[in-house]
Amino acid sequence: MANARGQGADAYRDLNRAFGALLEEAQHAPQVLICLLQGAVMGGGFGLACVSDIAIAEHKAQFGLPETSLGLIPAQIAPFVVQRIGLTETRRLALTAARFDGHQARRLGLVHFVEEDPQALAERLDEVLQHVLCCAPEANALTKRLLLASAGQPSSELLDEAAQWFSDAVTGPEGVEGTMAFVQKRKPGWAL
Repeated sequence: MANARGQGADAYRDLNRAFGALLEEAQHAPQVLICLLQGAVMGGGFGLACVSDIAIAEHKAQFGLPETSLGLIPAQIAPFVVQRIGLTETRRLALTAARFDGHQARRLGLVHFVEEDPQALAERLDEVLQHVLCCAPEANALTKRLLLASAGQPSSELLDEAAQWFSDAVTGPEGVEGTMAFVQKRKPGWAL
């Protein structure tokens, strides 16, 4: 985003939409996508967790949708978050920029497993991989395709529109103030 700053609104839109394309590609990859989540799982990382087939989190991982606290919108990830945890929880999290840990992520249905330490994370990953390796790759790929088609998908048109909204937000007064406050490690003007 820092590189896009001097290039104008179109650069922000294109950058944002490129991330949406990455999420779409990850969502539709024929392989089983496993996310191991540690540290800060915010914004784009949250979106990647939402397109994973299996998500394993460390209990101390910090999750959140901080975009609105920066004067931005979670443009590309929002449809995937809604699909993963539902509209009401997504609204609560996106409209408050609330942060939460791995245990809460499990309760929300964002992650499947929560582990207390690195050894337990590694053991859980090994266990999940052993289960995945028991399945036929083509059968998994077709099953994944069927399940995604059954659930309905975020549309390219919606993601295109969301990229434009993101560009408008990041170049608007709130986006400028919010991103500068983030870089300067201070609260934005509207924050209490």
